[in-house]
Amino acid sequence: MKQVADIIQCGESETVEFKSSFGKDVIETSVAFANTRGGTILIGISNDGDVVGQSFGKEALRDYVNRVAMATEPSVIPDVERVPMPNGEVLVMSVSEFPLKPVATKGRCYRRSGSITRQMTPSEIAEMHLHSTGQSMDAVIVHDKTDADIDLGAVRRYMHRATEEGRRSFSEKDDPLQVLKKLELIRSEQEITRAAILLFGKNPQSPLTQAVVHAGRLRENVHIMDNRIVEGSIINQVEETVEFIKKNLHVRFEITGEPQRREIWDYPLPALREAVINAIVHRDYGDTADIQIKISEDALQVWSPGFLPYNMTVKDLLDPQHTSKPRNKLIAQIFYDIGLIERYGSGIHRILEACRDANLSQPVFENFSGGFRIKFVQAEKAVESSNVPLNVPLNVPLNVPLNVPLNEKIFALVKETPGIQRKDLAEKLDVTEKTIGRAISKLAEAKKIEHRGSKKTGGYWPL
Repeated sequence: MKQVADIIQCGESETVEFKSSFGKDVIETSVAFANTRGGTILIGISNDGDVVGQSFGKEALRDYVNRVAMATEPSVIPDVERVPMPNGEVLVMSVSEFPLKPVATKGRCYRRSGSITRQMTPSEIAEMHLHSTGQSMDAVIVHDKTDADIDLGAVRRYMHRATEEGRRSFSEKDDPLQVLKKLELIRSEQEITRAAILLFGKNPQSPLTQAVVHAGRLRENVHIMDNRIVEGSIINQVEETVEFIKKNLHVRFEITGEPQRREIWDYPLPALREAVINAIVHRDYGDTADIQIKISEDALQVWSPGFLPYNMTVKDLLDPQHTSKPRNKLIAQIFYDIGLIERYGSGIHRILEACRDANLSQPVFENFSGGFRIKFVQAEKAVESSNVPLNVPLNVPLNVPLNVPLNEKIFALVKETPGIQRKDLAEKLDVTEKTIGRAISKLAEAKKIEHRGSKKTGGYWPL
Protein backbone atom coordinates (compact mmCIF):
# COMPACT_ATOMS: atom_id res chain seq x y z
CA MET A 1 0.00 0.00 0.00
CA LYS A 2 2.83 2.41 0.83
CA GLN A 3 4.43 1.86 -2.56
CA VAL A 4 1.16 2.72 -4.32
CA ALA A 5 0.70 5.77 -2.08
CA ASP A 6 4.19 6.95 -3.02
CA ILE A 7 3.38 6.56 -6.74
CA ILE A 8 0.17 8.54 -6.31
CA GLN A 9 2.05 11.24 -4.42
CA CYS A 10 4.54 11.64 -7.33
CA GLY A 11 1.71 12.02 -9.86
CA GLU A 12 1.37 10.99 -13.48
CA SER A 13 4.45 10.72 -15.64
CA GLU A 14 5.79 8.99 -18.72
CA THR A 15 5.43 5.67 -16.91
CA VAL A 16 2.44 6.31 -14.60
CA GLU A 17 -1.22 6.96 -15.47
CA PHE A 18 -4.31 7.38 -13.27
CA LYS A 19 -7.72 6.09 -14.34
CA SER A 20 -10.92 6.25 -12.29
CA SER A 21 -12.32 3.14 -14.03
CA PHE A 22 -11.53 0.66 -16.78
CA GLY A 23 -12.35 1.78 -20.33
CA LYS A 24 -10.92 2.01 -23.83
CA ASP A 25 -8.48 4.69 -22.66
CA VAL A 26 -6.87 2.07 -20.39
CA ILE A 27 -6.27 -0.09 -23.45
CA GLU A 28 -4.80 2.87 -25.37
CA THR A 29 -2.51 3.70 -22.46
CA SER A 30 -1.44 0.04 -22.27
CA VAL A 31 -0.49 0.23 -25.93
CA ALA A 32 1.41 3.48 -25.34
CA PHE A 33 3.37 1.95 -22.46
CA ALA A 34 4.15 -1.15 -24.51
CA ASN A 35 5.45 1.07 -27.32
CA THR A 36 7.55 3.30 -25.07
CA ARG A 37 9.25 2.20 -21.84
CA GLY A 38 6.54 0.26 -20.08
CA GLY A 39 4.53 1.70 -17.23
CA THR A 40 1.87 1.36 -14.55
CA ILE A 41 -1.82 2.21 -14.74
CA LEU A 42 -3.56 2.82 -11.41
CA ILE A 43 -7.26 2.13 -11.86
CA GLY A 44 -9.49 3.58 -9.16
CA ILE A 45 -7.61 6.91 -8.98
CA SER A 46 -9.04 10.22 -10.21
CA ASN A 47 -7.11 12.73 -12.26
CA ASP A 48 -6.57 14.67 -9.03
CA GLY A 49 -4.88 11.66 -7.45
CA ASP A 50 -7.78 10.74 -5.14
CA VAL A 51 -8.94 7.18 -4.49
CA VAL A 52 -12.47 7.01 -5.91
CA GLY A 53 -13.64 4.12 -3.69
CA GLN A 54 -13.96 1.20 -6.09
CA SER A 55 -13.66 -2.51 -5.33
CA PHE A 56 -12.44 -5.15 -7.76
CA GLY A 57 -13.33 -8.84 -7.72
CA LYS A 58 -11.21 -11.66 -9.14
CA GLU A 59 -13.48 -11.87 -12.17
CA ALA A 60 -12.89 -8.19 -12.91
CA LEU A 61 -9.13 -8.72 -12.86
CA ARG A 62 -9.34 -11.58 -15.36
CA ASP A 63 -11.79 -9.64 -17.50
CA TYR A 64 -9.55 -6.56 -17.70
CA VAL A 65 -6.48 -8.60 -18.64
CA ASN A 66 -8.44 -10.46 -21.33
CA ARG A 67 -9.90 -7.23 -22.74
CA VAL A 68 -6.46 -5.67 -23.06
CA ALA A 69 -5.02 -8.83 -24.64
CA MET A 70 -7.92 -9.25 -27.09
CA ALA A 71 -7.87 -5.57 -28.18
CA THR A 72 -4.13 -5.34 -28.86
CA GLU A 73 -1.99 -6.61 -31.72
CA PRO A 74 0.44 -8.16 -30.87
CA SER A 75 -1.32 -9.10 -27.64
CA VAL A 76 -0.29 -7.19 -24.55
CA ILE A 77 -0.83 -9.16 -21.34
CA PRO A 78 -0.46 -6.90 -18.30
CA ASP A 79 0.16 -7.96 -14.71
CA VAL A 80 -2.61 -6.90 -12.33
CA GLU A 81 -2.78 -6.61 -8.57
CA ARG A 82 -5.42 -5.36 -6.14
CA VAL A 83 -4.14 -3.02 -3.46
CA PRO A 84 -6.43 -2.04 -0.53
CA MET A 85 -6.32 1.67 0.34
CA PRO A 86 -8.09 3.56 3.18
CA ASN A 87 -10.85 4.81 0.84
CA GLY A 88 -11.19 1.79 -1.44
CA GLU A 89 -9.20 -0.54 -3.68
CA VAL A 90 -6.75 0.39 -6.39
CA LEU A 91 -6.01 -1.93 -9.28
CA VAL A 92 -2.35 -1.78 -10.28
CA MET A 93 -1.91 -2.76 -13.94
CA SER A 94 1.73 -3.11 -15.00
CA VAL A 95 2.66 -3.16 -18.69
CA SER A 96 6.15 -4.07 -19.91
CA GLU A 97 7.82 -2.56 -22.95
CA PHE A 98 7.06 -4.87 -25.88
CA PRO A 99 10.06 -6.31 -27.78
CA LEU A 100 8.47 -6.17 -31.25
CA LYS A 101 6.89 -2.82 -32.00
CA PRO A 102 4.65 -1.09 -32.67
CA VAL A 103 1.71 -2.50 -30.76
CA ALA A 104 -1.70 -1.34 -31.98
CA THR A 105 -5.34 -1.31 -30.93
CA LYS A 106 -8.10 -1.04 -33.54
CA GLY A 107 -5.46 -0.21 -36.15
CA ARG A 108 -4.03 2.72 -34.18
CA CYS A 109 -0.67 2.98 -32.43
CA TYR A 110 0.00 5.11 -29.37
CA ARG A 111 3.05 6.16 -27.37
CA ARG A 112 3.82 8.23 -24.31
CA SER A 113 4.98 11.81 -24.55
CA GLY A 114 5.61 12.95 -21.00
CA SER A 115 2.39 12.21 -19.12
CA ILE A 116 0.29 12.26 -22.30
CA THR A 117 -0.80 9.30 -24.43
CA ARG A 118 -0.80 10.37 -28.06
CA GLN A 119 -1.48 8.66 -31.36
CA MET A 120 1.62 7.96 -33.43
CA THR A 121 2.15 9.36 -36.91
CA PRO A 122 2.72 7.02 -39.88
CA SER A 123 6.35 8.12 -39.94
CA GLU A 124 6.81 7.24 -36.26
CA ILE A 125 5.16 3.85 -36.81
CA ALA A 126 7.54 3.06 -39.67
CA GLU A 127 10.57 4.17 -37.68
CA MET A 128 9.55 2.18 -34.61
CA HIS A 129 9.06 -0.97 -36.69
CA LEU A 130 12.43 -0.59 -38.40
CA HIS A 131 14.17 0.07 -35.10
CA SER A 132 12.63 -2.93 -33.36
CA THR A 133 13.78 -5.18 -36.23
CA GLY A 134 17.30 -3.73 -36.19
CA GLN A 135 16.94 -1.75 -39.41
CA SER A 136 17.61 1.90 -40.26
CA MET A 137 15.33 4.52 -41.76
CA ASP A 138 17.86 5.41 -44.45
CA ALA A 139 18.27 1.77 -45.54
CA VAL A 140 14.89 1.88 -47.33
CA ILE A 141 15.17 1.08 -51.05
CA VAL A 142 14.28 3.95 -53.39
CA HIS A 143 12.14 2.74 -56.27
CA ASP A 144 13.06 3.45 -59.90
CA LYS A 145 16.71 4.14 -59.02
CA THR A 146 19.71 2.15 -60.26
CA ASP A 147 23.47 2.37 -59.84
CA ALA A 148 23.46 4.63 -62.91
CA ASP A 149 21.97 7.33 -60.65
CA ILE A 150 25.08 7.31 -58.44
CA ASP A 151 27.76 9.97 -58.90
CA LEU A 152 30.90 7.84 -58.89
CA GLY A 153 33.09 10.95 -58.66
CA ALA A 154 31.40 11.83 -55.37
CA VAL A 155 32.01 8.30 -54.08
CA ARG A 156 35.72 8.59 -54.96
CA ARG A 157 35.94 11.91 -53.15
CA TYR A 158 34.43 10.23 -50.11
CA MET A 159 36.96 7.37 -50.36
CA HIS A 160 39.86 9.81 -50.56
CA ARG A 161 38.60 11.93 -47.66
CA ALA A 162 37.84 8.93 -45.42
CA THR A 163 41.33 7.58 -46.05
CA GLU A 164 42.88 10.96 -45.21
CA GLU A 165 40.90 11.06 -41.96
CA GLY A 166 42.30 7.63 -41.09
CA ARG A 167 38.86 6.12 -40.57
CA ARG A 168 38.85 3.95 -43.69
CA SER A 169 41.54 2.55 -45.93
CA PHE A 170 40.69 2.73 -49.63
CA SER A 171 42.99 2.54 -52.64
CA GLU A 172 42.54 4.22 -56.02
CA LYS A 173 41.97 0.77 -57.53
CA ASP A 174 38.87 0.09 -55.44
CA ASP A 175 35.63 0.01 -57.44
CA PRO A 176 33.27 2.73 -56.06
CA LEU A 177 30.18 0.56 -56.56
CA GLN A 178 31.78 -2.36 -54.73
CA VAL A 179 32.67 0.04 -51.91
CA LEU A 180 29.02 1.10 -51.66
CA LYS A 181 27.95 -2.56 -51.55
CA LYS A 182 30.34 -3.29 -48.71
CA LEU A 183 28.98 -0.28 -46.86
CA GLU A 184 25.42 -1.64 -47.53
CA LEU A 185 24.46 1.58 -49.32
CA ILE A 186 23.45 -0.41 -52.37
CA ARG A 187 22.47 -4.08 -52.56
CA SER A 188 22.44 -4.61 -56.28
CA GLU A 189 22.22 -2.64 -59.55
CA GLN A 190 18.50 -2.17 -58.96
CA GLU A 191 18.45 -1.85 -55.16
CA ILE A 192 19.68 1.60 -54.13
CA THR A 193 19.11 2.82 -50.59
CA ARG A 194 17.79 6.21 -49.60
CA ALA A 195 21.16 6.94 -47.97
CA ALA A 196 23.06 6.28 -51.22
CA ILE A 197 20.87 8.73 -53.13
CA LEU A 198 21.12 11.41 -50.45
CA LEU A 199 24.89 11.07 -50.09
CA PHE A 200 26.05 10.26 -53.62
CA GLY A 201 23.08 10.61 -55.96
CA LYS A 202 23.42 12.63 -59.15
CA ASN A 203 20.12 14.26 -58.23
CA PRO A 204 19.39 13.65 -54.52
CA GLN A 205 16.15 15.66 -54.66
CA SER A 206 14.63 13.19 -57.10
CA PRO A 207 12.45 11.76 -55.71
CA LEU A 208 13.43 13.05 -52.22
CA THR A 209 12.32 16.64 -52.76
CA GLN A 210 12.20 17.20 -48.99
CA ALA A 211 15.96 16.64 -48.64
CA VAL A 212 16.82 20.34 -48.58
CA VAL A 213 17.67 23.02 -46.03
CA HIS A 214 15.45 26.11 -46.11
CA ALA A 215 17.26 28.99 -44.41
CA GLY A 216 16.10 32.56 -43.95
CA ARG A 217 16.86 35.76 -42.09
CA LEU A 218 13.86 37.60 -40.68
CA ARG A 219 13.32 41.08 -39.28
CA GLU A 220 10.69 41.41 -36.57
CA ASN A 221 9.71 37.80 -37.30
CA VAL A 222 7.76 39.00 -40.33
CA HIS A 223 9.95 40.54 -43.02
CA ILE A 224 12.15 38.11 -44.96
CA MET A 225 15.49 39.82 -45.54
CA ASP A 226 17.36 36.88 -47.07
CA ASN A 227 16.27 33.42 -48.09
CA ARG A 228 17.86 30.33 -49.59
CA ILE A 229 17.02 26.69 -50.31
CA VAL A 230 20.16 24.52 -50.14
CA GLU A 231 19.93 21.45 -52.37
CA GLY A 232 22.32 18.79 -53.69
CA SER A 233 24.20 16.12 -51.75
CA ILE A 234 23.58 16.27 -48.02
CA ILE A 235 27.37 16.25 -47.54
CA ASN A 236 27.69 19.48 -49.52
CA GLN A 237 24.64 20.95 -47.78
CA VAL A 238 26.63 21.29 -44.54
CA GLU A 239 29.15 23.82 -45.85
CA GLU A 240 26.64 25.71 -48.00
CA THR A 241 24.26 26.08 -45.07
CA VAL A 242 26.99 27.26 -42.70
CA GLU A 243 28.12 29.84 -45.28
CA PHE A 244 24.57 31.21 -45.58
CA ILE A 245 24.35 31.49 -41.79
CA LYS A 246 27.70 33.31 -41.58
CA LYS A 247 26.55 35.71 -44.30
CA ASN A 248 23.60 36.70 -42.12
CA LEU A 249 25.36 37.05 -38.76
CA HIS A 250 27.33 39.91 -37.25
CA VAL A 251 31.03 39.50 -36.58
CA ARG A 252 33.40 41.74 -34.68
CA PHE A 253 37.15 41.54 -34.34
CA GLU A 254 39.18 41.53 -31.17
CA ILE A 255 42.86 42.48 -31.18
CA THR A 256 44.66 40.01 -28.91
CA GLY A 257 48.31 40.75 -29.69
CA GLU A 258 48.52 37.52 -31.69
CA PRO A 259 49.40 37.59 -35.43
CA GLN A 260 45.71 37.05 -36.26
CA ARG A 261 42.82 39.03 -34.83
CA ARG A 262 40.04 37.07 -33.13
CA GLU A 263 36.63 36.81 -34.79
CA ILE A 264 33.62 36.99 -32.47
CA TRP A 265 30.30 36.01 -34.05
CA ASP A 266 26.77 36.39 -32.71
CA TYR A 267 26.88 32.66 -32.01
CA PRO A 268 29.92 30.34 -31.94
CA LEU A 269 30.41 28.84 -35.39
CA PRO A 270 31.41 25.38 -34.08
CA ALA A 271 28.07 25.16 -32.27
CA LEU A 272 26.10 26.25 -35.36
CA ARG A 273 28.00 23.78 -37.52
CA GLU A 274 27.20 20.94 -35.12
CA ALA A 275 23.53 21.96 -35.08
CA VAL A 276 23.39 21.89 -38.89
CA ILE A 277 25.11 18.49 -39.04
CA ASN A 278 22.76 17.15 -36.37
CA ALA A 279 19.74 18.32 -38.36
CA ILE A 280 20.95 16.82 -41.65
CA VAL A 281 22.12 13.48 -40.25
CA HIS A 282 19.29 12.76 -37.82
CA ARG A 283 16.21 14.21 -39.53
CA ASP A 284 13.33 12.00 -40.64
CA TYR A 285 13.72 11.74 -44.42
CA GLY A 286 10.32 10.08 -44.65
CA ASP A 287 8.72 13.38 -43.57
CA THR A 288 7.76 15.75 -46.38
CA ALA A 289 8.97 18.87 -44.52
CA ASP A 290 12.42 20.36 -45.08
CA ILE A 291 15.00 21.44 -42.53
CA GLN A 292 14.28 25.05 -41.53
CA ILE A 293 16.70 27.63 -40.15
CA LYS A 294 15.38 30.98 -38.92
CA ILE A 295 17.74 33.84 -38.09
CA SER A 296 16.10 36.74 -36.27
CA GLU A 297 17.46 39.79 -34.48
CA ASP A 298 18.00 38.02 -31.15
CA ALA A 299 17.83 34.29 -31.85
CA LEU A 300 18.75 31.54 -34.30
CA GLN A 301 16.90 28.27 -34.48
CA VAL A 302 17.50 25.05 -36.40
CA TRP A 303 14.47 22.80 -36.83
CA SER A 304 14.49 19.36 -38.46
CA PRO A 305 11.56 17.03 -39.21
CA GLY A 306 11.02 14.15 -36.84
CA PHE A 307 11.17 14.02 -33.06
CA LEU A 308 14.28 12.78 -31.30
CA PRO A 309 15.28 9.31 -32.53
CA TYR A 310 13.25 6.42 -31.21
CA ASN A 311 12.79 6.27 -27.42
CA MET A 312 15.22 9.11 -26.68
CA THR A 313 14.31 12.13 -24.54
CA VAL A 314 15.93 15.55 -24.18
CA LYS A 315 17.12 14.43 -20.75
CA ASP A 316 18.85 11.45 -22.35
CA LEU A 317 20.38 13.72 -24.97
CA LEU A 318 21.96 15.99 -22.37
CA ASP A 319 23.46 13.10 -20.44
CA PRO A 320 27.20 12.97 -21.31
CA GLN A 321 27.07 9.17 -21.10
CA HIS A 322 24.03 8.70 -23.32
CA THR A 323 24.08 6.00 -25.97
CA SER A 324 23.89 7.30 -29.52
CA LYS A 325 20.78 6.09 -31.37
CA PRO A 326 21.10 7.45 -34.91
CA ARG A 327 17.90 7.37 -36.90
CA ASN A 328 19.93 7.12 -40.11
CA LYS A 329 22.78 4.71 -39.37
CA LEU A 330 24.20 4.61 -42.90
CA ILE A 331 24.31 8.39 -43.23
CA ALA A 332 25.83 8.76 -39.76
CA GLN A 333 28.58 6.29 -40.66
CA ILE A 334 29.57 8.18 -43.82
CA PHE A 335 29.61 11.51 -41.96
CA TYR A 336 31.80 9.90 -39.31
CA ASP A 337 34.15 8.46 -41.94
CA ILE A 338 34.86 11.89 -43.44
CA GLY A 339 35.23 13.65 -40.10
CA LEU A 340 31.96 15.61 -40.05
CA ILE A 341 31.00 13.61 -36.97
CA GLU A 342 33.85 13.48 -34.49
CA ARG A 343 32.41 10.84 -32.20
CA TYR A 344 28.95 9.32 -31.98
CA GLY A 345 26.77 11.10 -29.42
CA SER A 346 29.24 13.96 -28.83
CA GLY A 347 27.73 16.71 -31.01
CA ILE A 348 25.30 18.11 -28.45
CA HIS A 349 28.02 18.46 -25.85
CA ARG A 350 30.31 20.25 -28.27
CA ILE A 351 27.43 22.70 -28.83
CA LEU A 352 27.11 23.22 -25.07
CA GLU A 353 30.85 23.69 -24.62
CA ALA A 354 31.07 26.19 -27.49
CA CYS A 355 28.21 28.23 -26.04
CA ARG A 356 29.74 28.22 -22.56
CA ASP A 357 33.08 29.36 -23.99
CA ALA A 358 31.27 32.22 -25.78
CA ASN A 359 29.38 33.20 -22.58
CA LEU A 360 26.03 32.36 -24.16
CA SER A 361 23.19 30.74 -22.26
CA GLN A 362 22.57 27.07 -22.92
CA PRO A 363 20.61 26.57 -26.16
CA VAL A 364 17.11 25.15 -25.88
CA PHE A 365 16.74 21.58 -27.13
CA GLU A 366 13.17 20.44 -27.64
CA ASN A 367 10.76 18.27 -29.58
CA PHE A 368 8.62 20.89 -31.26
CA SER A 369 5.89 20.98 -33.88
CA GLY A 370 6.56 17.53 -35.33
CA GLY A 371 10.34 17.88 -35.24
CA PHE A 372 13.40 18.67 -33.15
CA ARG A 373 14.60 22.21 -32.56
CA ILE A 374 17.79 23.79 -31.25
CA LYS A 375 17.37 27.46 -30.37
CA PHE A 376 20.32 29.81 -29.71
CA VAL A 377 19.84 33.19 -28.03
CA GLN A 378 22.30 36.09 -28.16
CA ALA A 379 24.15 36.85 -24.93
CA GLU A 380 22.72 40.30 -24.30
CA LYS A 381 19.14 39.05 -24.79
CA ALA A 382 19.52 35.59 -23.37
CA VAL A 383 17.23 34.29 -20.69
CA GLU A 384 17.80 31.33 -18.44
CA SER A 385 17.04 28.21 -20.44
CA SER A 386 15.52 25.21 -18.81
CA ASN A 387 15.14 22.92 -21.84
CA VAL A 388 11.41 22.96 -21.23
CA PRO A 389 9.71 24.18 -24.42
CA LEU A 390 6.95 26.01 -22.54
CA ASN A 391 9.40 28.35 -20.86
CA VAL A 392 10.80 29.81 -24.07
CA PRO A 393 8.83 32.56 -25.84
CA LEU A 394 8.40 32.11 -29.57
CA ASN A 395 6.15 34.36 -31.61
CA VAL A 396 5.65 32.01 -34.55
CA PRO A 397 5.99 28.19 -34.66
CA LEU A 398 8.57 27.13 -37.23
CA ASN A 399 6.35 25.26 -39.62
CA VAL A 400 3.30 27.51 -39.30
CA PRO A 401 3.17 30.30 -41.92
CA LEU A 402 4.03 33.74 -40.55
CA ASN A 403 0.78 35.54 -41.28
CA VAL A 404 -1.83 33.07 -40.04
CA PRO A 405 -4.71 33.73 -37.63
CA LEU A 406 -4.02 33.29 -33.92
CA ASN A 407 -6.53 30.40 -33.78
CA GLU A 408 -4.47 28.39 -36.27
CA LYS A 409 -1.25 29.03 -34.34
CA ILE A 410 -2.93 27.84 -31.14
CA PHE A 411 -4.34 24.78 -32.90
CA ALA A 412 -0.85 23.86 -34.18
CA LEU A 413 0.63 24.10 -30.68
CA VAL A 414 -2.25 22.15 -29.07
CA LYS A 415 -1.91 19.46 -31.73
CA GLU A 416 1.77 19.11 -30.89
CA THR A 417 1.38 19.26 -27.08
CA PRO A 418 -2.15 18.26 -25.98
CA GLY A 419 -1.33 19.03 -22.34
CA ILE A 420 -0.17 22.61 -22.97
CA GLN A 421 -1.71 25.20 -20.63
CA ARG A 422 -3.16 28.65 -21.41
CA LYS A 423 -0.37 30.55 -19.69
CA ASP A 424 2.20 28.65 -21.77
CA LEU A 425 0.29 29.33 -24.99
CA ALA A 426 0.19 33.02 -24.05
CA GLU A 427 3.94 33.03 -23.42
CA LYS A 428 4.77 31.23 -26.65
CA LEU A 429 2.55 33.45 -28.78
CA ASP A 430 3.30 36.68 -26.90
CA VAL A 431 -0.35 37.52 -26.13
CA THR A 432 -2.41 37.74 -22.93
CA GLU A 433 -4.13 34.75 -21.33
CA LYS A 434 -7.49 36.45 -21.92
CA THR A 435 -6.74 36.55 -25.64
CA ILE A 436 -5.83 32.85 -25.53
CA GLY A 437 -9.06 32.12 -23.66
CA ARG A 438 -11.21 33.82 -26.30
CA ALA A 439 -9.43 31.99 -29.12
CA ILE A 440 -9.79 28.63 -27.36
CA SER A 441 -13.51 29.24 -26.87
CA LYS A 442 -13.87 29.75 -30.62
CA LEU A 443 -11.91 26.57 -31.36
CA ALA A 444 -14.08 24.65 -28.90
CA GLU A 445 -17.27 26.06 -30.47
CA ALA A 446 -15.99 24.91 -33.86
CA LYS A 447 -15.38 21.48 -32.26
CA LYS A 448 -11.74 21.55 -33.26
CA ILE A 449 -10.62 20.96 -29.67
CA GLU A 450 -12.27 19.64 -26.53
CA HIS A 451 -10.85 19.98 -23.03
CA ARG A 452 -10.76 16.80 -20.96
CA GLY A 453 -9.50 16.06 -17.51
CA SER A 454 -9.35 18.14 -14.37
CA LYS A 455 -8.97 21.90 -14.65
CA LYS A 456 -7.14 21.79 -11.34
CA THR A 457 -4.36 19.50 -12.64
CA GLY A 458 -4.37 20.83 -16.17
CA GLY A 459 -6.10 18.25 -18.32
CA TYR A 460 -5.53 18.17 -22.06
CA TRP A 461 -7.10 18.84 -25.45
CA PRO A 462 -7.54 15.63 -27.53
CA LEU A 463 -7.92 16.30 -31.26
